[in-house]
Amino acid sequence: MRNIFLFIRRFSTAIFFVALQALAIWFLLTYNRFYRAKGLGVANEVTGWFNSRYNTAEDFFKMREENRKVHKMNDSLMNLLSVNFIKKDTSALLVTDSIPYDTLGHYRHYKWRNAQVTYSTVSSEKNYIQINKGSNDGIYDDMGVFNSDGSLVGKVINVSPNFSQVMSLLHVQNKTSVLVKKTRSGGTISWNGKDPLFLTLNSIPKSDSIVKGDTIITGNYILSVPPGMMVGTVAEIIPDNSTNFYVLKIRTAANFADLQQVFVVENLQYAEQESLLKETQKKVDDPKRTNR
Repeated sequence: MRNIFLFIRRFSTAIFFVALQALAIWFLLTYNRFYRAKGLGVANEVTGWFNSRYNTAEDFFKMREENRKVHKMNDSLMNLLSVNFIKKDTSALLVTDSIPYDTLGHYRHYKWRNAQVTYSTVSSEKNYIQINKGSNDGIYDDMGVFNSDGSLVGKVINVSPNFSQVMSLLHVQNKTSVLVKKTRSGGTISWNGKDPLFLTLNSIPKSDSIVKGDTIITGNYILSVPPGMMVGTVAEIIPDNSTNFYVLKIRTAANFADLQQVFVVENLQYAEQESLLKETQKKVDDPKRTNR
């Protein structure tokens, strides 16, 4: 307390001067319309500047929660896509099925779950993405994984109770069957381990009228993902002089360097389809069966 009084006594002249200046400014702004308008304008500018900075800081800390809310809403919308449903054949014998139907009588084929990326890499030849959903959330191997904008990013290859490991499209061992949307020609997309912005698409015939910007989508050749989902766009067309096919450079639709929220899609008939495929291969490849 003594130091406070000493401070006031030492700087009493300056404090008195500042108080008189403040009083003079108050009289000027109160009783002079011109200066009052100017003063209010300056005050608005100052308070506006501080408010904008405060809102920016507040938005930064709230953005993660807002992203989660929006992603959860998108999760519901993704489950309403028509590609998730298949129309039941009503001409056949009616079979009671526990799979949910939509209002048009189509039964659900795919189910989407939202997840958050815990880490991902783009700088290696074999890149992986880890998400915060695992077997406790119904995730299992071979399920397709999509970015928050609906573009393909990879597939689940390993799960723990609470997390899953995803093989990114930016993995030199990842070979994915896709289609050129315009021509419906199929090919295999892969990564050469170099530029994370581009993939390579092979086996597209030169008879196709391919142009830059054409859309590449998922096809019907993969059981784990719905057909017609975005993969990327044609960035460069390279004729292969030794064959009748193009080599296409594909710009990825997903930004792998900034993955935050993703969707994991489940084919509800995957087990049945996979079992039928294996049984068929076994039946055809088994000499004893084919000779009967």
